Amino acid sequence: MLPNLFTTAALFAGFYSIVAAIDGNFQKAGAAIFIAMLLDGMDGRVARLTNTSTQFGKEYDSLADVISFGLAPAVVVYQWGVVRLTEWNITWGRVGWLVSFLFAVAAALRLARFNAQATSISKRFFVGLPCPSAAGLVAAFVWFSSELELAGLGGLSLAFVITAAAGVLMVSHFRYYSFKEVNFGSRIPFTYLIGIVLIFILISLDPPTILLLLFSAYAASGPIYWFWRRRSLHSTDGLEDAD
Repeated sequence: MLPNLFTTAALFAGFYSIVAAIDGNFQKAGAAIFIAMLLDGMDGRVARLTNTSTQFGKEYDSLADVISFGLAPAVVVYQWGVVRLTEWNITWGRVGWLVSFLFAVAAALRLARFNAQATSISKRFFVGLPCPSAAGLVAAFVWFSSELELAGLGGLSLAFVITAAAGVLMVSHFRYYSFKEVNFGSRIPFTYLIGIVLIFILISLDPPTILLLLFSAYAASGPIYWFWRRRSLHSTDGLEDAD
C-alpha cells in the first residue's frame, strides 16, 4: 500500500501541473512536475526497502508516469507557448500542437520499451532519454521562461524546438547513464556526497535556472557519449589498420 501511495501522490502532482497550466500558473505547473519526479523516485525505493514490490505496483507506476511525465509536460508547454505560435503563423501553431502531442506519444513509447526490455538490458545505462528527465527539461524551460517573462517569437520557437528534441531523444537509442550503481544505502565516496550537497545548494539559489542547466546537460550527454564512442572506435580501427 505504501509504495502505491507515493505513486498516487506523483500522479496527483502531474494532474495538478495540468490544472495549474490551464489556469495560467506556469511556475507552479513546472514545479509540480519536479515534485512528481521526487515522488516517482521514492515509490520504487520504498517498495524495495519494505520488500513490497509487486507487478501491480510496476504497472501502476508506468501508467502514472504517462500522465506525470508525458501528458503533463505536453499540456504545460502547449498552454505556455505553443498555442501562441498561432498568433504569428497558423501553420506553425498547428505544427506546435502536433509536437506537443508527439511528446506525449514518445513518453508512452519510451515507457513501453523500458518495460519490455527491463530484464534484457544493462542497468548501468538507459536506452533513450528517460521520461522524467525529458519532462524535467521541458518543465524547467517553461518555469525559467515564465520567471523571465519570455513571450516573443524567439522564446516560443525555442519551446517548440526543446519539446520536439526531448520527444525524439526519448525514443532514440542514445545511452544515458542511469546512476543506479550509486547505492545510497551503503557507503558512498565523499566526493559524491560533496557533489550532491553542492547541487542542492545551487538549486536552492535559483531553481529554474539550475534545473534547466542540469537537465539540458543530461539530455545532451546521450548524443555526446554516442559521438565519443564512435570517434574512439574509428581511432582504434585506424591504429589497427596502421599496424
